[in-house]
Amino acid sequence: MSLTRRVFLSGSAAGLAGAALAPQLLAAEASAPRIRIAARHFGGNLDGAKKAGLEGVEVGVGGPKDTLEIADPARRAKIKEQMKATGVAVSSLSMDLLNGNPVATDPRGPAWLEQCIEAAKDLGAVGILVPFFGGESSLRNGKGLIKERVDALVARLKEIAPKAKAAGVSLGLENTCSAKQNLEILDAIGTDGVSVYYDIGNSTGHGYDVPAEIRALKGRLCPCIHFKDGGSYLGEGRVKMEPVAEALKAIEFRGWIVLETACPSKDAVADCKRNADYIRKLMGLTT
Repeated sequence: MSLTRRVFLSGSAAGLAGAALAPQLLAAEASAPRIRIAARHFGGNLDGAKKAGLEGVEVGVGGPKDTLEIADPARRAKIKEQMKATGVAVSSLSMDLLNGNPVATDPRGPAWLEQCIEAAKDLGAVGILVPFFGGESSLRNGKGLIKERVDALVARLKEIAPKAKAAGVSLGLENTCSAKQNLEILDAIGTDGVSVYYDIGNSTGHGYDVPAEIRALKGRLCPCIHFKDGGSYLGEGRVKMEPVAEALKAIEFRGWIVLETACPSKDAVADCKRNADYIRKLMGLTT
C-alpha cells in the first residue's frame, strides 16, 4: 500500500468535518507536518495528551461485544467534543480485542473491522491497529508462517480492504513477522487499504534489523508506527534510535509516530513529554 499525501489528509479532514470542528482547525489539519506524535497512554483523555505536548492519541475500540464501544455514536461524540476543546486529533484506533479473538477466524471479525473503519473515518483517524499476538492470533510458528491462518486472514481482508481504502483508512497489521513475511501477506491480499503497523521495540526484541526492515517496507507502512523500548525512555535502551530516524527519513515516512513507551516515573504526562521531545530532536521536527 502506498499512502499518498492526498489520502492521508483527506481521511483526516473527513473526520474533522464530521466532528464539526472550527474552520481554523481544518486549515491546521490541511497544513499538518509530515510527522506528528501521538500516544496510547491517554485513550479518550485528550486533555492529558495535550498536557504532554502531543498532537494525537491512539484510542481503543473496546472489548469483544457484537457492537464495539467505538461504534457507539455517543462515545464518538464525547471524543469529538474533546478534539474541539483541545485541538488534539485521533491518530488511530487499536483493536486490542483481536489478540484473544482472531480477526481471521472469529465470525464477528468482519463486522468489527467495518465498525472500526466507519469510526476511524468519523474521527479522522488514518490507521487501525489490527494485532496478532498470542495463542490462536499469532501468524507464526517458530520462524515460519502458519499457512492456514494466513490464508484465512488474506481471504477475509480481501473483502474488507476496499472499504478501508474508500474511507481513507489503513488497516495496519501488527505482529511478530519479519518485513519479508509481512510483504508476502500484503502481496497475497493484493489491494490497498492494508499495511504494516510497524513497532520498532517489538522488532528489535525479535532480532530484526529495524532500519533495513523500515526501508524494505517503504510504501507499505501504516501511516502510524509504534515507538517503544522496553522499560526505558527512548534513546536509553536497546533500540538504536538514530538509524531508525535515518530510515524513516530515507523513505519519507508521512504520518504518526505513536508512543507505546514505558512510564519509568509513573507519570504518563511527564514521560510522554520527555519521549516526544526526544523524538522531535531526533527527527528534526519543530514544535
